[in-house]
Amino acid sequence: MSQSLWLNNNVLNDLRDFNHVVSQLLEHPENLAWIDLSFNDLTSIDPVLTTFFNLSVLYLHGNSIQRLGEVNKLAVLPRLRSLTLHGNPIEEEKGYRQYVLCTLPRITTFDFSGVTKADRTTAEVWKRMNIKPKKVWIKHNAL
Repeated sequence: MSQSLWLNNNVLNDLRDFNHVVSQLLEHPENLAWIDLSFNDLTSIDPVLTTFFNLSVLYLHGNSIQRLGEVNKLAVLPRLRSLTLHGNPIEEEKGYRQYVLCTLPRITTFDFSGVTKADRTTAEVWKRMNIKPKKVWIKHNAL
């Protein structure tokens, strides 16, 4: 009846067959709420993690995630509240914390720190200054 899976401190560099492993280990993998993949060699956030809709805690710190845009994949997880990404190369990118908080507005704990109202305000200001809104093209009928 476990709802957590800790695979930290290994040398995992991908999550090939992750769903198969989870289904072998857990009686109800759909209830998985906590995944710890910290201190591995993951270079990206595998889309397989987005299939666990009850996931509320995800530890990915101490890996080799290179692109800040990888965080976008996690936006589909409705219950995700706690995320760690520190100790990855993306931590060095300008606006790291603000980008994550803008992308994942339901997060309440990030990198083991509570997300404050001031964090949210700073992230929103950062977003307005750094993320260009997508252009909407309206087709006008020429008469």
